[in-house]
Amino acid sequence: MAFFSKLKDKLFKSSSRLEEGLDAIVEDGGEETAPAPEETVEVAPVAPQPQPTPAAAPDPEPQATAKEPAEEPKGLLSRLFSKSDDRAVVRRTLDDDMLEQLEELLIASDMGVDTALRVTANMAEGRFGRKLSTREIKELLAQEVARVMEPVAKPMPLYPKRPQVVLVVGVNGSGKTTTIGKLASQFKAAGKKVVIAAGDTFRAAAVEQLQVWGDRAGVPVLTAPEGSDPASLAFDALTRAQNEGADLLMIDTAGRLQNRADLMEELAKIVRVIRKVDETAPHNTLLVLDATTGQNALSQVETFQKLADVSGLVMTKLDGTAKGGVLVALADKFGLPIHAIGVGEQIDDLAPFDPEEFAAALTGLAQG
Repeated sequence: MAFFSKLKDKLFKSSSRLEEGLDAIVEDGGEETAPAPEETVEVAPVAPQPQPTPAAAPDPEPQATAKEPAEEPKGLLSRLFSKSDDRAVVRRTLDDDMLEQLEELLIASDMGVDTALRVTANMAEGRFGRKLSTREIKELLAQEVARVMEPVAKPMPLYPKRPQVVLVVGVNGSGKTTTIGKLASQFKAAGKKVVIAAGDTFRAAAVEQLQVWGDRAGVPVLTAPEGSDPASLAFDALTRAQNEGADLLMIDTAGRLQNRADLMEELAKIVRVIRKVDETAPHNTLLVLDATTGQNALSQVETFQKLADVSGLVMTKLDGTAKGGVLVALADKFGLPIHAIGVGEQIDDLAPFDPEEFAAALTGLAQG
């Protein structure tokens, strides 16, 4: 199954709050009208994103076999989700009351106040006072979400430097260890030689989980006794990766935020030590975030930006939340690259971030 088909099935499975809310807003105060094709909202196209090497790309769209009459090109979401429907539809005037309801709905979906206000203002621009259907509102919202997300949808950069050192940070329980295992497996499948350093030496479960992924992928996992110095392990791992001609070294780290001073010093020491071997390391610092934490994800980004020089984000557990708007808020507030998102525990449940597909799934267009 293509990754984003799975995303459509899993995203917000606990409650389609945003989609249901959009339906309710239009029905509240709307009126049934005959179909009016000329009022269909045109969705602007968003440039396609390059696919990174390590993650499984979505299945290609099937190509039409019959020749179709030439027609004016439409935006991607319009082409994917538009349907001919001769039934009467409910439309509601886009006025101040409707905008206020939309703002409240987006805020409740963890999009944050500033982002929600900006998105709804853009939706209303040039359309205030028009009667819009639920589908048209969803298309407008999807367009604005994709517009916010498009600049940050970037694969993790790969450099000619060998080994490329990838430091992975995040709070305990965010899916950090699993993400390292998935990325390592995907890189290995793509022909890269990978080494993993189990640097969270205070959690035996994290080390064991990495060893399981390493065995599954045929990737060596370097460990140290429980409670050992993570910086020493990182030094040994980088030395081994150099000697073995590895392409990538992925270093797991602890995520104990209850004592930020200790964690900051631990991360700083890892960086100091590995720079004795390679003064340009680490080349990537990935922050793994758990989507189910909602707005707490924003404070985690702020914290880890102070603790480490975060270069990109991975969002996990999107299948476990009914409120995925936090990803939009993160993109809008921080502008950090989003390299991948996860919706499950299988290796192919971590894939490149596609802003259009995410926007369609978030708004409910993917169900159509």
